[in-house]
Amino acid sequence: MKTIFQKEEKVLRKIAKEVPITDIKTSKIKKILREMSEALQSQDDGVAIAAPQIGYSMRIFIVSGKIFEAGFSKEPHPNPLLVKERGQISKDFIFINPKISKLSKNKEWLPEGCLSVRPLYGKTFRSKKATVTAYDKNGKKFTRGASGLLAQIFQHETDHLDGILFIDHAKDVKEEIPK
Repeated sequence: MKTIFQKEEKVLRKIAKEVPITDIKTSKIKKILREMSEALQSQDDGVAIAAPQIGYSMRIFIVSGKIFEAGFSKEPHPNPLLVKERGQISKDFIFINPKISKLSKNKEWLPEGCLSVRPLYGKTFRSKKATVTAYDKNGKKFTRGASGLLAQIFQHETDHLDGILFIDHAKDVKEEIPK
């Protein structure tokens, strides 16, 4: 299994390169997606991962389907339509070449951590709503809006793709053992 890189690694500070649309369905990208998924699943407290976190400077991130499970989030009903695939909820939701197209002006300070900044946690000032346009694993373009935790994840993971770690703009950063 791939190691999740920590904050000292240079790849985490680079602006990741876009994946050529013609490469999305290649075995190379499928392998990277599989490695990302395995790395994410290995972390009980992980909700998403970006390709640079396992050493690939590519504009890809994955969100774990577990954020849509009942009781995971404070959201009353996370939108399961985001991860519906052939009538079933997918384990992972894939974003290739994601671009945030819209952020709400309404923001709040939210607790945040990162698989690449262990064991630090802090508070970040994030928009309450976000809209992302990206490609799925089949090369199909889509747009998804989100609020709450998923909107926060969109912003956090997009930051990763731009070489930004949450500790660059967080306040009250401290060490904390995950629950």
